[in-house]
Amino acid sequence: MMPNSYPAAPRLDIVDTLHGREVHDPYRWLEDPHSPQVQAWQAAQDELYNGFVADLAGHDKLAARLAELMAAGEVTAPVWRGTRQFYTRREPGQDHAVLYTASDAGDERVLVDPMQIDPAGVTTLDSWDPDHDGRLLAYQLSEGGDEESQLRVMDVATGEVVDGPIDRCRYSSVAWLPGGEAFYYVRRLPPSEVPAGEDQFHRRVYLHRVGTSADEDVMIFGAGLEKTNYYSVSVNRDGRWLIVSAAAGTAPRNDVWIADLHASAVSAPALTVVQEGVDARTWPVAGRDGRVYMLTDRGAPRRQIVVADPDDDKFPSAESWHELIGQHDHAVIEDFAILDGAGLAEPRILISRRRHAISELTVHHLTSGQQVSEVELPGLGSVDSLHERPEGGSEAWFGYADFAHPGRVLHYDAGSGGTDVWSKPPGAIEVPAITTEQVAYESADGTTIRMVVISGADADGSQGDDPVPGSTLPAILYGYGGFNVSLTPAFSASILAWVEAGGVYAIAGLRGGSEEGEQWHRAGMRQHKQNVFDDFHAAAEKLIKDGWTTADQLAVWGGSNGGLLVGASVTQRPELKAAAVCSAPLLDMVRYELFGLGETWNDEYGTAAKPDELDWLLSYSPYHHVRSGVRYPAVLFAAFDGDTRVDPLHARKMCAAMQHATAAPPDQRPILLRREANVGHGQRAISRTVGMTAEMLAFVAAQTGLVI
Repeated sequence: MMPNSYPAAPRLDIVDTLHGREVHDPYRWLEDPHSPQVQAWQAAQDELYNGFVADLAGHDKLAARLAELMAAGEVTAPVWRGTRQFYTRREPGQDHAVLYTASDAGDERVLVDPMQIDPAGVTTLDSWDPDHDGRLLAYQLSEGGDEESQLRVMDVATGEVVDGPIDRCRYSSVAWLPGGEAFYYVRRLPPSEVPAGEDQFHRRVYLHRVGTSADEDVMIFGAGLEKTNYYSVSVNRDGRWLIVSAAAGTAPRNDVWIADLHASAVSAPALTVVQEGVDARTWPVAGRDGRVYMLTDRGAPRRQIVVADPDDDKFPSAESWHELIGQHDHAVIEDFAILDGAGLAEPRILISRRRHAISELTVHHLTSGQQVSEVELPGLGSVDSLHERPEGGSEAWFGYADFAHPGRVLHYDAGSGGTDVWSKPPGAIEVPAITTEQVAYESADGTTIRMVVISGADADGSQGDDPVPGSTLPAILYGYGGFNVSLTPAFSASILAWVEAGGVYAIAGLRGGSEEGEQWHRAGMRQHKQNVFDDFHAAAEKLIKDGWTTADQLAVWGGSNGGLLVGASVTQRPELKAAAVCSAPLLDMVRYELFGLGETWNDEYGTAAKPDELDWLLSYSPYHHVRSGVRYPAVLFAAFDGDTRVDPLHARKMCAAMQHATAAPPDQRPILLRREANVGHGQRAISRTVGMTAEMLAFVAAQTGLVI
């Protein structure tokens, strides 16, 4: 049973004066997780939550069904190195995917199994990169959700670790040189060489020779540039072209350089500017025909593909670029693969686009860009991980998933024009029959937004302006709306379990994402962030108006930037929903830059260091808009102790503020904080995902009236 009051949380009279504005922060003391006072408060919140979840109806049934659905497992598209392929697969009952290699002869072998390394399940495989011959493998592991990757090198034939670990490699790409003797990678400077509190920043590009100490690595690039820069590196198969990209935090623009390693030393590459100081993103790839192909949104918000010839006197500047595949009116280019096998009459380029978040594949002439055909996909779904053979060929492999089917790997052959299934998830499961509908609605400023509504095959919703009495259903509305992230169709155990139980699940393609290209992203960032929240409010109103649900049956759900979205939804329009799940959220938008990776996001949100940008942030910062005496919806905050991206302090402070302010007693619309140790913002064990998701769904069911 719920208690009659929440754990005590003193409200302190802390007021900052920023650019002449008074900013109140009564729960700043909750920022320090090591404080005995904070630990005592957190322990009381743990006890409150554990007591509540123990009485949740349907929890065990949901957990069992989620486990069944997740037992489908997963597979990824193969990465080829000669006749050897590398891929991951998660079998039923496994907590983490396993990295395998196999040859054409089918001699499959395990390379990295996180559970063998750490039976506790808190070690994750963050990334992996085979060398050009498939002889060596660079792979990165982290523990407890901290994402602080350590890089090692394995001999693929023997499984022996021949190099590493090299620390401070978080978010590092690896670019092998031919022969596998060395690679470029990204590593942060040691803490002793950076100002206090800046350990998360100051990345550099290094050259590492396999088998030598990382202390001997040669710094190639990055000195004197932005401290928040993220770098990516690549080297093409013949080892001629090194490409380096830099972006300040998550800014929607990058600077790019290229070096001819046949004309300069690998330890001192002569990098030449491809793009610098331009408000656009460009991703170059060196083709096997000697030309450089670039996917770019420069002058094309929905992206185009251009090509440049290194023999052009103006190469690699934009003056040497020539359009190959122009911007589409309604679809955003996501990826491409060059297919140039000897058996083809002429080479092709395979283009992956997303139209209103739904994937499509088209085939074009590589020389003219003219479309030749379209690749038929199994349904309205998502394509990802588009791979070709690095040495060339007529084949491509890619992942495909939709709401009704677990992800599989498809294979396309430009020679025959045919597509077949390359691999399926290993587990056999029964998936409930569902109906998926994409609907359009207007936001507050008249902008058309699209939303996918998923329901059981026999649901009576969507009754237009004249809903049938009693036909409304408990519903979850999910959104993200930021960082150019597109919400695309995907197999989701949580969606299927909810819909199978009789609910409706809706996913809104809000501004701030990439559903309609870079302009769509920018319409929901910085001073335009309120558009995202308005789009979400309008989605809720649409679900209610069309008879899918009611305000008393609706829950909103989001995590990370989506947690900010939920926080704003709760504080701006509390009357529109009965419940909210707010996971790993950003909520104090005045101080967000001071913790975790916050400083890398100020191009997305703005910074409190500037008066006008502080005004943007204060206009919606959920923590600063909690008001006493409001009957807020029930809210479940989820925070993870190992989260080094979004600090759990946001959830703590907001939870305390809402528990103090809400007019609803704990036994009616509870405000709760779920805390979890040894996990972070990203990957986690499947068993932990099942446990967390079952609790969240049971919480929402209890508040919206869904009987499990």
